[in-house]
Amino acid sequence: MTEKKLLHSKIIGDGRPLIILHGLLGMGDNWISFARKMADQGLQVHLIDQRNHGRSFHEDEMNYEVMVEDLKNYMDFHQINQADILGHSMGGKTAMFFALKHPEKVNKLVVVDISPKYYPPHHSFIFEAIKSVPLHLTSRKEIEKIIDEKIQNKAITGFILKNLKREKNKGFTWKPNMEILENSLEELGEALPPLSIIDKPVLFIKGEKSPYISQADFPLIKAHFPQALIKTIPRSGHWVHAEQPLIFNEEISDFLKKS
Repeated sequence: MTEKKLLHSKIIGDGRPLIILHGLLGMGDNWISFARKMADQGLQVHLIDQRNHGRSFHEDEMNYEVMVEDLKNYMDFHQINQADILGHSMGGKTAMFFALKHPEKVNKLVVVDISPKYYPPHHSFIFEAIKSVPLHLTSRKEIEKIIDEKIQNKAITGFILKNLKREKNKGFTWKPNMEILENSLEELGEALPPLSIIDKPVLFIKGEKSPYISQADFPLIKAHFPQALIKTIPRSGHWVHAEQPLIFNEEISDFLKKS
């Protein structure tokens, strides 16, 4: 029997477990400021790197079925019987699929700026920019310039650059498994199965300026999640937690504290 690989994580605090799942091309470290705030409120926060991201293992298979099993294996290894789970974007989809397959292991669910619907691949321009970078370059500034010229969005460029890792030979490599992620974009847009119902307390967070959740998605969210609360965070886009941290933190804290 093949030994199951364990997701890399950073664990902060003690108390009731809160698992955080990042989005595509993200990593657990992107959520460290939020994690510290939650730990101060008596939670044990698990900042997970999902497969093919951050410091977790690389595998050719990349879909929600295997990511759900990665999370189940992680919880079993750490002897977490039940947890609050927060997922952003792709991580939100992982959290939804996990709650569908293992409802007994979920206390409360927070889904940040993603809905249960199908999303067609829409990140090709990011991967094209990433592939245009010669990794033998020794200057991070040079790489930033190349990506910024392709994308012309400073926030997205900064987000991508967090995935750079300097090699001992002075060049760079990417932490994520970029080829597999690009080839898996169709699978990562997968919708929840029709008629599936997850009867758990769940908070959906929408960025006011983000197109990921629209008003038209609200009936679908309610159909899958009868207990769903949907909150819109003003003056924020897709990276809600980074753009409006105070409002975001307050909404999550209030939701998790409710009995």
